[in-house]
Amino acid sequence: MSEQSTPAVLLLADGTIAHGFAFGAIGTTTGEICFTTGMTGYQEVFTDPSFFGQVLIMNSAHIGNYGVKDDDVESDSIKINGLIGRNLEKDYSRKLANDSLDEYLKKNNVVSIKGVDTRALVAHIRTKGAMNCIISSETTDINILKEKLAAVPDMNGLELASKVSTKESYELGDSKAAIRIAVMDYGVKRNILQCLAARGAYLKVFPAKTSFEEVKAFNPDGYFISNGPGDPAPMDYAIDTLKKIINEHKPLFGICLGHQLLALANDVPTFKMHHGHRGLNHPVKNIQTGRSEITTQNHGFGIDPDAAAKSDKIEITHVNLNDKSIEGIRIKGKPAFSVQYHPEATPGPHDSRYLFDDFINLIKANQAN
Repeated sequence: MSEQSTPAVLLLADGTIAHGFAFGAIGTTTGEICFTTGMTGYQEVFTDPSFFGQVLIMNSAHIGNYGVKDDDVESDSIKINGLIGRNLEKDYSRKLANDSLDEYLKKNNVVSIKGVDTRALVAHIRTKGAMNCIISSETTDINILKEKLAAVPDMNGLELASKVSTKESYELGDSKAAIRIAVMDYGVKRNILQCLAARGAYLKVFPAKTSFEEVKAFNPDGYFISNGPGDPAPMDYAIDTLKKIINEHKPLFGICLGHQLLALANDVPTFKMHHGHRGLNHPVKNIQTGRSEITTQNHGFGIDPDAAAKSDKIEITHVNLNDKSIEGIRIKGKPAFSVQYHPEATPGPHDSRYLFDDFINLIKANQAN
């Protein structure tokens, strides 16, 4: 049987079954199913550490048209567990591409399924919520797949950040720069680091479980708390470190998971969202300016809106215009703020890049005092 006609099956935890054909690596894979709405930037999405442990639906009808390019990545490898698409393309048109999507997935051993009605599948998840799933091109025996799927842990309560964090600290930027930023790596995207370095900062990136004392020894002018995968609530090690960082009264900026951790460090709980926010087209309102931003998002957890509104420690700065979820906060009396979305977004949109400028300016103002 040719690879083109190798059957594959997708089974969801609620019993939903979809049949299609194998693409990429042949095998079996599991994880929490989620979807993203972007038409471009699929390679950046696949390599985003925040997707670690998840099986991704690409909702755009055609994925792979422009191939893959070595430097269009957010980390050193693909982080998704599996891929679901309607039309996953082997052929591509971009002359600068290094490889096809099919070969890229094979090299990274990513099991995928194509020929699935992804719009119907996304509509189902939007109704039923995120859940675990299994893809297999090794067997189509549903009973075997149900048994394997039952053993997959739930994302709620799962600590994953330490699994994708750097194992050794490293530095980036000009060591003689006037601004030094300590980056807590819970799954940081490369373009976040590039956005900071491009603004004249010298960065030192620390593994997730680095002690506060070691981070402080770098003598940073500011702290950045990164994005990452999994549930923030079990990350006691990060919350404890963040509380110590906050007490330093130095500028602090958090993105995505960093936003959730900042809330937890100020006694505002987080929760598992019904199906999360993922894609390139989410409208967010900046309450302070009254302006809206079209944002890129990738998160399955959020901060409790009722607790945030009642908190005497934080101020809400941004809200999602679709569902009124909390998209940004600022700590009262401290030079610390965070957003739930991704201002560094590649390939875009770039509406929110000003947040990096705000962070750098906050550091400069603090240095001048």
